[in-house]
Amino acid sequence: MADNTGKPWMGIGETDDPSAVIMSFEAAVAITRGDPVYLSADDKVSPATSAQDCIGIALKSVSVGEPCPVLVRGRVKVKAGGTIARGKAVYGADSNRRILQLTDQAVNEGGTSTYTIYYNRKLGTALESASAADDLIFIYVEK
Repeated sequence: MADNTGKPWMGIGETDDPSAVIMSFEAAVAITRGDPVYLSADDKVSPATSAQDCIGIALKSVSVGEPCPVLVRGRVKVKAGGTIARGKAVYGADSNRRILQLTDQAVNEGGTSTYTIYYNRKLGTALESASAADDLIFIYVEK
């Protein structure tokens, strides 16, 4: 695991962004700081353990029913689930609640194939590259 942020004293799920936007949601299940979270019910969040339309990153570990602060816009430290190129779109998550690179899908507009475009899947943009699973990077969440 490499910390590519240049700020090894910061933990996963921490932000140093003074203009970050943080919202509070009720935890539908236990959540760990740094988990990518999605809206699993009205005003409730759960950690993503597969590809989800995540709303942000949990900033605090909480138990079920507790308020969970979620960074929905701004810079936050996360754990990568694999190779991620700097500047590429990212989404959450793999089965270990890590961030993944969102792959662009080529569309042949003159062809007969159909495509599903997940407009809300993008969580943000990678600010550093990750070369392996469990590398630590900053992302900019853009929800």
